[in-house]
Amino acid sequence: MSGGGKPRPQTVGEQDDSRAAQPSEAGGPAGSQLKAPRKPSLQTTRSTELYHRALELLPGGVNSPVRAMRAIGRDPIFITRGEGSTIVDVDGNEYIDWVCSWGPLIAGHAHPAVVDAVASAASDGTTFGAPTKGEVMLAAEVTARVPSVEMLRMTSSGTEATMSAIRLARAVTGREHVLKFAGAYHGHVDGLLAEGGSGLATQGIPASPGVPAAAAEATVIVPWNDPEAVVAAAERFELAAILAEPVPANMGVVPPDDGFLELLRACADQTGALLIFDEVITGFRVARGGAQERSGVLSDLTILGKVIGGGLPAAAYGGAAVLMERIAPAGDVYQAGTLSGNPLAVAAALATLELLPGKAYRRLERTTEKLASGLQEAAKDAGIPVTVQHVPGLLTPFLSATPVRDYRQAAAADLETYGAWCRALLARGVYPPASQFEAWFPSLAHTDADVERTITAARAAFEEVR
Repeated sequence: MSGGGKPRPQTVGEQDDSRAAQPSEAGGPAGSQLKAPRKPSLQTTRSTELYHRALELLPGGVNSPVRAMRAIGRDPIFITRGEGSTIVDVDGNEYIDWVCSWGPLIAGHAHPAVVDAVASAASDGTTFGAPTKGEVMLAAEVTARVPSVEMLRMTSSGTEATMSAIRLARAVTGREHVLKFAGAYHGHVDGLLAEGGSGLATQGIPASPGVPAAAAEATVIVPWNDPEAVVAAAERFELAAILAEPVPANMGVVPPDDGFLELLRACADQTGALLIFDEVITGFRVARGGAQERSGVLSDLTILGKVIGGGLPAAAYGGAAVLMERIAPAGDVYQAGTLSGNPLAVAAALATLELLPGKAYRRLERTTEKLASGLQEAAKDAGIPVTVQHVPGLLTPFLSATPVRDYRQAAAADLETYGAWCRALLARGVYPPASQFEAWFPSLAHTDADVERTITAARAAFEEVR
């Protein structure tokens, strides 16, 4: 666009998706000469140009695989800005955004309080490599919210926090094996990029080239929501830790069965393993104190990310002081990070958490439930089998006729139809997660009008792909 100005956003799909009848030139009945309505189309010429250039400079043209949109059968869309519940791409198309940067933006894009806090912090200096008051304030806020956390260590990513929590668990217990669940993702730590073989409880094998077999062998993989498999693994292996998302969202949203988290707690207590809850996604999203507040089941160590950074790179792990005091320099378990607890991320975190009192979660729950029920009804009206699973702030519409309880059932969903449905949503100005195995992220910025428009688009998209 000339002059360097921002392109005026256009809501994609609205005109082409119109069903309004117009009088014919011959003066006959309204609509008598009309052709069949065209499917809405999405013009992404500038995104395509950028993608071709990116392919020469970035592996796969992106800096994180899911952004490539390959799982839904299209090339990535390049985003230029966001505000509230919407994003705008480089071609000027505007979308209602249900990804929200994969979870951090619980207050929406460019919330004024968060932007002001980051700008103010940056004006004083972006990083010091020294302690700051903000770090102490943030740790105090987290420990006041999360019932199992007495002490906190900041990192710059969820992967880093997970790696560090596992190291601590192994040091405390003197054991090596870690139990994780099939389909769960806890960052790209070598030992956790493992997949299971056959049987109830199996040692992992590498799920990615470059992962040493020895690293994967210390990982035990069992199905989610399978009590027998957990008990079998706990009896067979001396576990350092049981690692779980209390509400898995990396295989799509698959809530625990009644009593399953309690079983994990009991197994850890009985075997001497530490229970580690990965609340990178659920922390400060499903409740003020995360999933532990909702379930009442407390972990020994908790991993936090996404919302805790307020949209900037930040994560943390924490637990009881007696455990965390093993971390250097208080103790002998080493962990460090140049930008851990940097002033910009801390400022964004404090500003975001201030926007999240208890009543904010009641509002978020209402938005989530309205969206979930609307998507379910739209699919039913179109005759497409869909099961929408949700907790406050998270939902997944599985293209499945039956509820999904584990990764095997999630993988059996109709992935091809999900991809086609997502492409049809994009053409109608709705930006969904580009994978059946990711969660949708409602935010406080989403309005009833956003939900209604999304449901209308979803209904038309279901009709298109059925």
